[in-house]
Amino acid sequence: MLRAFSHTNGRCVFHHAKRWRHRKSVLAIRREDVNAWERRAPLAPKHVKELTQMGYKVLVQPSNRRAFREKDYVKAGGIIQEDISEASLIIGVKRPPEDKLIPKKSYAFFSHTIKAQEANMPLLDEILRQEIRLFDYEKMVDQKGMRVVAFGKWAGVAGMINILHGLGLRLLALGHHTPFVHIGMAHNYRNSSQAVQAVRDAGYEIALGLMPQSIGPLTFVFTGTGNVSKGAQEVFSALPCEFVEPHELKEVSESGDLRRVYGTVLSRHHHLVRKRDGLYDPVDYDKHPELYTSRFNTDIAPYTTCLINGIYWEQQTPRLLSRQDVQRLLVPVRSSVGGTEGCPQLPHKLIAICDISADTGGSIEFMKECTTIDSPFYMYDADQHITHDSVEGSGILMCSIDNLPAQLPIEATEYFGDMLFPYIEEMLLSEGSEPLESQRFSPVVRDAVIASNGSLTAKYEYIQKLRESREQDKSLKMGNKKRVLLLGSGYVSGPVLEYLTRDSDIDITVASVMKEQLEQLMKKYSNVTAVHMDVIKQEEKLSSLVKKHNLVISLLPYSAHPLIAKKCIANKVNLVTASYLTPAMKELQESVEAAGITVVSEMGLDPGLDHMLAMECIDKAKEVGATVVSYTSFCGGLPAPEHSDNPLRYKFSWSPQGVLLNTVQSATYLKNGEIVNIPAGGALLDSVTPMDFFPGLNLEGFPNRDSTKYAEPYGIQTAHTLLRGTLRYKGYSKTMGGFVKLGLINPDPYPLLSSATPPLTWKELMCKLVGIKSPAEHHILKEAVFSKLEKDKSQLEAVEWLGLLGAEPVPAADSIVGALAKHMEMKLPFGAGERDMIVMRNEIGLRHPSGHLEDKFIDLVVYGDNKGYSAMAKTVGYPTAIAAKMVLDGEITAKGMVIPLTKNVYGPILERVRAEGIMYTTRSVIKQ
Repeated sequence: MLRAFSHTNGRCVFHHAKRWRHRKSVLAIRREDVNAWERRAPLAPKHVKELTQMGYKVLVQPSNRRAFREKDYVKAGGIIQEDISEASLIIGVKRPPEDKLIPKKSYAFFSHTIKAQEANMPLLDEILRQEIRLFDYEKMVDQKGMRVVAFGKWAGVAGMINILHGLGLRLLALGHHTPFVHIGMAHNYRNSSQAVQAVRDAGYEIALGLMPQSIGPLTFVFTGTGNVSKGAQEVFSALPCEFVEPHELKEVSESGDLRRVYGTVLSRHHHLVRKRDGLYDPVDYDKHPELYTSRFNTDIAPYTTCLINGIYWEQQTPRLLSRQDVQRLLVPVRSSVGGTEGCPQLPHKLIAICDISADTGGSIEFMKECTTIDSPFYMYDADQHITHDSVEGSGILMCSIDNLPAQLPIEATEYFGDMLFPYIEEMLLSEGSEPLESQRFSPVVRDAVIASNGSLTAKYEYIQKLRESREQDKSLKMGNKKRVLLLGSGYVSGPVLEYLTRDSDIDITVASVMKEQLEQLMKKYSNVTAVHMDVIKQEEKLSSLVKKHNLVISLLPYSAHPLIAKKCIANKVNLVTASYLTPAMKELQESVEAAGITVVSEMGLDPGLDHMLAMECIDKAKEVGATVVSYTSFCGGLPAPEHSDNPLRYKFSWSPQGVLLNTVQSATYLKNGEIVNIPAGGALLDSVTPMDFFPGLNLEGFPNRDSTKYAEPYGIQTAHTLLRGTLRYKGYSKTMGGFVKLGLINPDPYPLLSSATPPLTWKELMCKLVGIKSPAEHHILKEAVFSKLEKDKSQLEAVEWLGLLGAEPVPAADSIVGALAKHMEMKLPFGAGERDMIVMRNEIGLRHPSGHLEDKFIDLVVYGDNKGYSAMAKTVGYPTAIAAKMVLDGEITAKGMVIPLTKNVYGPILERVRAEGIMYTTRSVIKQ
């Protein structure tokens, strides 16, 4: 069929004979589904039109997200079709999910596997297993090794637009309004022409002299001379700019014209020198880059306002900037331009870095995490080696988006397609199931085949060696490192990981069923390995994981802990959890002791910090001979007051079923020497008491579980009052009481809500609960519900506010309370920018040997961060992480079941949570 091919200007021209006599090749353009911002395609409609005119069939998977509309592809001759199994070649921009690969096909996309990138090795394994032929655009290079298929220019264009926008925001945060503040993010413009016009408008204002004088001349440094750098320079040229040589940068940065900006393009010879003699030899550098160092930190960076980095970095090559370099660069400098309080100087010359290479830990050593189009910037504080999501505060503004061309998807697609199109036909005519040796590929295409017929091709066999070497290195390092297995990746995992990863000698594996959360964690933490699994259902895999670690931290629901504890016992591995030490866990006490391991429980907030604050006070009292006569403790996780804007005055950051069930459980407490028992079923809500210790918060409280069981472990058998309770905003209990009256807090199985039965609406379910025939008129149902609520208007309003009388489907669940929990999770989440709050009050009554009485009041109030961790995550996560570190470091050595009731445990934890910003206050009132 294929007779020959020849090369014209480096591109392939095929000569065919009777192509359609035997078969008709089919191309498929797959839907991009890895990132919400990915609106590009590998080919534009104009390329599809050329292919269909050549007689090829082109399938296009439907996608409303793609920048080019389906009708444009149809007009070009493409066929919109979900099933692409007919295609011999399937092309995309980014990697497909492993579960959507089709065996024995040819695929082309950016695989990000050529450095044996750990995150993409499961994909490569699946490609090999399914005997897929993989063409990687990144390895399509010419005879000089230059890439011939790339988005590079558009990464540079988008990156430059973004950093000008970011520079405007950062300078504004530093006290300066500049023309850059009117430039938006690249994706806010329909095309690059609109964006460049916005840059040109800002340049016009700069040329008029509207830049604040106190900030001095602005200098931009572009690294590299490839398409990325050229694209960025193209946008920069829309400003009134002057390009200077690197050695001239110092002069213009100090005395340049404020009506223009200055740029310099940095090549290797400008900053790379051989360590032994200070010279640069390009041939020698290519052979031995490890013998060279960069002078960028001393010769260029001190005079740079904004660095636009577009160079490719490899392991042996010198870095541009390290953390230590930036610490020196961020030392405040005095400018020749005077400043005042309202017109300040810049704190330091280097203000922003746009790392278009997005190579984490690469040429910009401290760039450990790529940013996203949603959150494009963060500040890097070199002194503390921390980042924070803001344009304010100290440090350097960082922008390192790894899919920049997606911001200008139409132009990027056409540009990329123009480069790819000359090679499509030869890839299309190859059969993935046929031996690679039988394919007559041009060098550009042949050298881009990573895998074929179930094996890595000869050129890429090194990938397996890299993997083996990395595993070997890991094993060697593991000999000195402590290995932690974290089960669960929910909201509490953030502080746990943040705390433990401060120690470079700790390697962490996170196992979770939540794939997206795992991917985010992998991007954020370099010494974290992710394992996607269902811990409960995959017991053998869990055992295998536990065996490889020194410590397990479980953030899973308490019901999972007995299973996990048994795996830890079998493998003699220590365990830390934040949950209650339940009866099921206590049954394992002897087995834990026999295994010689430590199982730490109740290390969160409640239980956890409540124990520690109580015991600190109780132990100090006993040291002076005092006895405890009363102990009450109330704690609640709440929305901050300004966000308590619903009938429950409550919001959920996790599954609310446990919260709902707490309202119908039994409770036992001691009051003035008498045991008070509250039966299950809702009577708890009749025991609500106003809590006026923070009058502005308008709180109420109710007993929680069995408080009397703490008399012995706390050592306060002398107390005549012993009560632990839950805090809520006033009105919560009354609203919940209405749900109890209606039978909504019912944990019993309710088959009608099974996913196997026809769905019910809330209106239909409420008709059943109040005993009227469905369907019923709205006013009839409302009246029946009102009657069931004993004519309580506020309870009826809450039912209506939640939509429980409407036509919305009831979520499938095992029980009515399970369905209500799912419904509330959707109706009452924390919105963007909303904070939660933790409130805890311990009151301890003491009798001193002299006979006088003293009341101790211990208050803990913690707010969540708008763009950081919630208060609940901090107060549960940090104590858990600290306890885990204490076990790893041998500070907690006791074997068996441990809860934080002894000074050697609670003392260090309370001291260390204060260092994390979790502060509490103590005051006393002496009575005669």
